[in-house]
Amino acid sequence: MTDVPAIPDDIVAALDAQHDSVRPALVRLRGLIYDVVGTVPGAGDVTETLKWGQPSYTVSTGTPLRLGVTKAGVPALFVHCQTRVVSEARAHLAADLEFEGNRAILVPQDTAFPEAALRQVIHAALSYRLAR
Repeated sequence: MTDVPAIPDDIVAALDAQHDSVRPALVRLRGLIYDVVGTVPGAGDVTETLKWGQPSYTVSTGTPLRLGVTKAGVPALFVHCQTRVVSEARAHLAADLEFEGNRAILVPQDTAFPEAALRQVIHAALSYRLAR
């Protein structure tokens, strides 16, 4: 497991603005991103910023990932909608994940955290430019 860096103040503020019930899932997703990036050849360092008020994670080998909450209040991992990351995840991981359109992987609070499937999606996003 890769060491997860301390959360920058602006990211802390964005996470603190979320409801207490969703914050743990978002922090866990952040940790998975940092853990998975270590398995992507040539990914380099993760750039962690705010995009549209949401924590965003980019590497040179992939497409950005954002952490946020859907309009229904469900924590989610957002992927650029013009990539095939979500459609490919839906084709291969539909039994393990829930989706919203072609941009979000949902992390419902009433089910077990689907860590293995989320790792696959995160890896696909962080290595997106390598596979094309």
